Amino acid sequence: MPTAEIITIGTEILLGEIVDTNTRHIALTLRNLGVDLYRTGTIGDNVERIATAIRESVQRNDIVITTGGLGPTVDDPTRIAVARALGVETEFREELWQQVTDAVARYGRKPAENQKRQAVVPVGAIGVKNPVGTAPAFIVETQRSVVISLPGVPNEMEYILHESIVPYLQKRYDLRQLIKVRVLHCAGLGEGNIDEKIGDLELLANPTVGLAAHTGIVDVRIAAKAETEDQAAALIDGIEKELRSRLGKVIFGADDERLESVALVAVAQRGWSLIGIEFGLDGLLAGKLPRAIAPPGNLMSSLLEATRAARAEAGADVALGVAISETERTAEMALITPHGEKSHRVTFGGPPKSLARWATNLALNWLRTNIEETS
Repeated sequence: MPTAEIITIGTEILLGEIVDTNTRHIALTLRNLGVDLYRTGTIGDNVERIATAIRESVQRNDIVITTGGLGPTVDDPTRIAVARALGVETEFREELWQQVTDAVARYGRKPAENQKRQAVVPVGAIGVKNPVGTAPAFIVETQRSVVISLPGVPNEMEYILHESIVPYLQKRYDLRQLIKVRVLHCAGLGEGNIDEKIGDLELLANPTVGLAAHTGIVDVRIAAKAETEDQAAALIDGIEKELRSRLGKVIFGADDERLESVALVAVAQRGWSLIGIEFGLDGLLAGKLPRAIAPPGNLMSSLLEATRAARAEAGADVALGVAISETERTAEMALITPHGEKSHRVTFGGPPKSLARWATNLALNWLRTNIEETS
């Protein structure tokens, strides 16, 4: 299968002025084609640095996709950089200039002189029409690789990618496979503990299994490559069954399922109502529960007492209380159900800024597991 790299171009991305969404979209598209994406990166608007990155990428990969730097201004350097990387000159294309002229005319204007830069491409490049913008894309083929340069404007990039580039790649590389991914979400065990239980599965070639740690949650990713979705799903199903056997209730959901949703379903299935109360979480718990309160200031009495009071006032069956202390780096939790009361305190060893999110996820998982265990 072909391999690929993505290079996003733009100093504004490096400065944090805009968020790069193009890489994710291209990556998902390549995954659906069965193309192995090995690396992504961002380069500022500098011809030499871009050329160096492309030159190195084409030595490693079959497909190099750039996005950005195809505008009409002097700081849009992609055309020159691609040409320099591949050792060719640039040339003005009359047919591309006509595309630019027609695109601008749709807005009732005439193109500015500097927009002629958008009709310049590396010698020998395949011009790719941009029906939704003024910047044509282009493809340069070498003996080993192909460099595909797309606009940076997301809606333009996405349109050209799906309408022109995907069919091109399917034909050039006879792409008949796809990559299907399922993500299992875990809580209650750390990444290292999960790795100890499933480490041998992480060595598989197809499907592959990988871990990604978040704040209080660990994702287990299963990725399978096959010719059809059904074949890929069958490969994933076998591994998922084994993972669930080993990890049990540590797995709380898959793909789009979220911890708070699973916990709320567990409460609703028992016909119970729920109230939450938080101290020091800046609304994180309240933002995840239909009914929750965040009294101002710090907790002045015991959390269990505050949780009892919130439950009584709301007339709820279940009450979950969470309070954190940034100075002590601790989280205190209280849970009251029709079957009794529980409370505990845990110490956090991570970055202080993550304490509130960690405590929220820990508490939601504590709620989930306690409710699920209730007969």
